[in-house]
Amino acid sequence: MASDIPTEQIESTVEAIQSFDAMGIKDELLRSIYSYGFEKPSAIQQRAIVPLMQGRNLIAQAQSGTGKTAAFSIGVLQQIDTNSKVCQAILLSPTRELALQTQEVVKNLSQYLDIKTFACIGGTSVRETIEALRNGVQVVVGTPGRVLDMLDRQAIDPNTVKYLILDEADEMLSQGFKDQMYTILKSLPSTVQVGMFSATMPADALDISKKFMENPVKILVKKEELTLEGIKQFYIDVVKDEYKIDTLIDLYQVISVNQSVIFCNSKNRVEWIQRRLQAHNYPVSITHGDLTMEERNNVLNEFRQGATRILITTDMLSRGIDVQQVSLVINFDMPVSDESYIHRIGRSARFGRKGVAIDFITTEEMDTINRLQKTYETKIVPLPKTFMDYL
Repeated sequence: MASDIPTEQIESTVEAIQSFDAMGIKDELLRSIYSYGFEKPSAIQQRAIVPLMQGRNLIAQAQSGTGKTAAFSIGVLQQIDTNSKVCQAILLSPTRELALQTQEVVKNLSQYLDIKTFACIGGTSVRETIEALRNGVQVVVGTPGRVLDMLDRQAIDPNTVKYLILDEADEMLSQGFKDQMYTILKSLPSTVQVGMFSATMPADALDISKKFMENPVKILVKKEELTLEGIKQFYIDVVKDEYKIDTLIDLYQVISVNQSVIFCNSKNRVEWIQRRLQAHNYPVSITHGDLTMEERNNVLNEFRQGATRILITTDMLSRGIDVQQVSLVINFDMPVSDESYIHRIGRSARFGRKGVAIDFITTEEMDTINRLQKTYETKIVPLPKTFMDYL
């Protein structure tokens, strides 16, 4: 059963450091952090970066959207020996999309450092992966299956690995990667520094920490500390579902934003909205679970580069879209779970920037708005006429 880290185990002595400048980060990494668009560290970054930099094992209970990817990336990159061209860090993710997203963050945060990173994921050529790994990659980002395969094939030398990050550990465990995670942990030196990040703490995750993590720092980022700060949340009561599309078109006729993401609950809805918006000459990109990995990557790259300004997607990518220019998220369909709501709207306020989320609700969905406000102690108000001031 999923649970929280027991409160008595939380590290009360972890200092929350309010600025990146005060963390003792090396100049080249600090320069990358600021040029990537970060301004102020989030709650998890304030608490996790320094213990990681100090070589401590760390368990952080934090959801997606809290800035955890940058937290562990900075903590690891600070310690990489740029003169040593061997694999020093492995960052494990539950999905290929998340691994690619993490690699993108690592690349951006190491732009002024001489560090090579590589995404070690299924669905790509084994031969090319082996070749790349033997070419001096210092940070490997990947999924458990492919990383274990590369360790078995000796394309990654376990003896050179000093840092292991388990990102979304609860997701990896729920997807059946437990045996592979254990095998990877057992194959690495006993001195390896382990950072585990997880939204919940199932018994299996706590078991990993007991077996493989000596004296870890434990951090809990509470629900109310999630990065809803900086996101203005509005709703439009469209009364009936069939009125949503006209409302969306009306909205785009009056707003001017760099880029926006529209979330729906099905592939059919995604494609239907695409057709309707294209009929009104809006250039849009779409992505959903039926596209191949290559197609999804191409769509996201086009969107990142600004070829289109509207991305329509399902929840599949609510965890994996980091585009600095996105300032508006529209929930065309309200998400099935409250946690998905956090993941979705968190896309609009990345890197300490401000963002806007607009929820399209039918009259009977007002209960959902009330519940979200209560659960996350946040405000979701009717869209005012002056909402353009927030964009």
